Amino acid sequence: MQHIHDRILFGVGTPRTFRVHWALLELALPYETRALQTRTAPTTGAEYRKLNITGKIPTLVDGDIRVSESAGIINYLATRYNCTGRRLMPADIQSIAEYHEWMSFISTELDATSLYVLRRHEGLPDIYGRTDTACVAARNYFSRMISAASEKIKDGRPCLVGTTFTGADIMMVSTLDWADHVGCDYPSVLKAYREQIIARTSYSLALQANKAN
Repeated sequence: MQHIHDRILFGVGTPRTFRVHWALLELALPYETRALQTRTAPTTGAEYRKLNITGKIPTLVDGDIRVSESAGIINYLATRYNCTGRRLMPADIQSIAEYHEWMSFISTELDATSLYVLRRHEGLPDIYGRTDTACVAARNYFSRMISAASEKIKDGRPCLVGTTFTGADIMMVSTLDWADHVGCDYPSVLKAYREQIIARTSYSLALQANKAN
């Protein structure tokens, strides 16, 4: 039996670390938190760089396995720990295909290509420089992509992959939370979807677990 000290999540305080806290709580997996925050001295130290050469958070150590990148960690947890009643990935192949499409779309088109551009050039101009043209383009691109996403769920489905909550919902709702924070609006169908998902107890617990002290 695996003990809590065998499963350690490094990272708090960001939308990406929040995703992993949420996934672990959804699967009812005990874990220990190391409250590393982004761009702080511990993330640049030799000890942490042995775990994650990029020095970024989150990183999950699960026994002998270590994995970084929030979407990658969610997929790992879903693959290893899915069980009846607690799943982060669907079971049938058609739904699995849809799940992976959502995970890739959210990670690249909404997160990296849109919101993280704003994080860099609006939130961290001293490091990355203030580039208003890039920020306007990122906001416009987010608007286009999130509108496309809303078309896929306008049938009223409660979750991205039909009726079953998955890791894709963790990715999407954390992204919508991030969009709210930076003032990027999104269609009402996604607002209604988000309200349903954040009613989950695990969402509130993850917010608390992800707080930077």
